[in-house]
Amino acid sequence: MQTTVVKVDENCIKSGDMTEAGRIIREGGLVAFPTETVYGLGGDALNPGASRKIYAAKGRPSDNPLIVHIYRMEDLYRIAEDVSDSAVKLAGKFWPGPLTMIFKKKDAVPAETTGGLDTVAVRMPSNKIAAEFIRAAGGFIAAPSANLSGRPSPTEASHVVEDMTGRIDMIIDGGPSVIGLESTIVDMTEPVPMILRPGYVTGKMVRETVGDVSYDPAVFGEVNEGMRPKAPGMKYRHYAPKGELTIIKGDRDAVIRYMKDALDKGLKEGHRVGIIATEETRDNYGNATLLMNMGARDDEDEIARHLYAVLRRCDEEDIDLIYSEDFSTPRIGQAIMNRLIKAAGHSLVEV
Repeated sequence: MQTTVVKVDENCIKSGDMTEAGRIIREGGLVAFPTETVYGLGGDALNPGASRKIYAAKGRPSDNPLIVHIYRMEDLYRIAEDVSDSAVKLAGKFWPGPLTMIFKKKDAVPAETTGGLDTVAVRMPSNKIAAEFIRAAGGFIAAPSANLSGRPSPTEASHVVEDMTGRIDMIIDGGPSVIGLESTIVDMTEPVPMILRPGYVTGKMVRETVGDVSYDPAVFGEVNEGMRPKAPGMKYRHYAPKGELTIIKGDRDAVIRYMKDALDKGLKEGHRVGIIATEETRDNYGNATLLMNMGARDDEDEIARHLYAVLRRCDEEDIDLIYSEDFSTPRIGQAIMNRLIKAAGHSLVEV
């Protein structure tokens, strides 16, 4: 399959580009597109064949649900049942934006899109290119992240090109993602809204909008391998580089000592060792094969934007041992660490 790459400026979106992307979707094809979170791999959410193509292109387990992307609020009622007042409040506050909500699905949404579940996950992205693409494609786009299953999510079109060339019809290059972490997922079918995946919209923000909020145990790493995932990213290993990633958590000086010792040991054993550090600590690891600076520790947005690109850089440089500092920062640290811990296969050392 030939994959076409089209560069689009969100301040000057050409109707011809969107018309062509929409045509591909309407004919059952796949188009990768930018959102404010990460790049999505889009197909017609109401076409079972398109959803099957998405799973095949990613190598994704078919019980891992897809998120349906819409561009206007009224379309939610065409695919979802029992839209509560709390859901309307959250949509009013955070849509368009990095929030996904789960509802009982209507029959229009095929089981292939929902991983066989009777619920549907829905999001309205704020990226202007995404909105125009969804409109041109008919209004309902099923889209996981546009990467091979298990790999770090794509935050630049070049990441999508690397993973999806020859697998999909088109890639829309809209520049780097401004957030860099997938959306927060909240299950609105529970008596109390339940966060299934943390993200840029924090639990505190949800609580301030609708009151009580609960968390699925999977958010904290309590995963039963026999579980059926209710949302993307709950069950399977995600976001992982090819090398062995270990996170070091504890007092800053103790973390630095541990990582320096691990670095020296790894180099002596002939490994290519990568270090993920911050602006404040990077000077301690000058002999690393690859030293990656996530930015200033108090700039959580910068850390989030860099995360997946840093993990992909480890693969580009053939790094086989990776040591990362912990990023349990106050606001979105839970979301950052949720992704990093999954990428490490829960390999975390406390010092």
